[in-house]
Amino acid sequence: MNPDISGLWPAMLTPVAADGTLDTPRALAHARHLLAQGSDGITLFGTTSEGPAFTNAERKGLLEHMIAHGIRPDQIVVTTTCSALADAIDLGQHAIAQGCMRQLFMPPFYFRQPPDAGIMASVTTVVDGIGDPRLKMLLYHIPGLSSVVFTHNSIRTLAERHPGQVIGVKDSSGSLEHGLALARAFPQLAILSGAEQYVAEIMRAGGSGSINGLANIAPALMARIIAHPDQVSPQDEQLVLDLLALLSLRPGLAFVNVYKTMLAEQTGDDAWLNVRAPLSPLESEVEQQVRTAYRAIGAALSRV
Repeated sequence: MNPDISGLWPAMLTPVAADGTLDTPRALAHARHLLAQGSDGITLFGTTSEGPAFTNAERKGLLEHMIAHGIRPDQIVVTTTCSALADAIDLGQHAIAQGCMRQLFMPPFYFRQPPDAGIMASVTTVVDGIGDPRLKMLLYHIPGLSSVVFTHNSIRTLAERHPGQVIGVKDSSGSLEHGLALARAFPQLAILSGAEQYVAEIMRAGGSGSINGLANIAPALMARIIAHPDQVSPQDEQLVLDLLALLSLRPGLAFVNVYKTMLAEQTGDDAWLNVRAPLSPLESEVEQQVRTAYRAIGAALSRV
């Protein structure tokens, strides 16, 4: 386990206004809520955050606003994934200038199954381009969306090539076996699971914590599981599974829309339903199905 990061760092949903602009005040309020509910920090502009849909200027602006209004730099993981490496370097340098050393990076995601050599070259280009020994980079493994695969060989090579800068992996493979294998193969690195239902078991094998989307809806629940991974109650295990089941109420649902609908129902704030293109709002019938299902589970969530 790497001491540079551990615990719960929700993959924070990004609120947008009806016209698609980034809703900075609502984002700040949500970040404060997540921290108040036991999160160790927040993760900005990953996939759950619709990150690639926002410009570098928007991403920088939100980061600056949050820090100016009391969110500490050491409470933020900044995702620097961009289609061009120079833009990722730009975001990384800006984040460090704000005091945010923890960063999450996925190489450009529009090339089909790039080889290990190219993936490693992307990471090295960004690390060297940022050019700051204080950088703490997590490698973002999410092959289902990106087609970018961080193999054990590439992880090992990058950690050796950039000691103290490449500090771990955010594993969004969705596979328990993959997460366990990472935790066992790389005890010196931070392995942060994105699969909520497997977090406790992976932590018991040496994992460091989690960056996940469900924590937007149930931060206290996820924080409790992560704080005591060897003492998770059957009730908490089932509640996680019940909440995750809403993501697949119908085939092909976009998980961002479902999480935002759950949050709108939880908070009574329908501004959370807004998404940025290429996503689009759920059809009314589907939205109501998600809301109804969440209300049944939300009663249990409020009791734990």
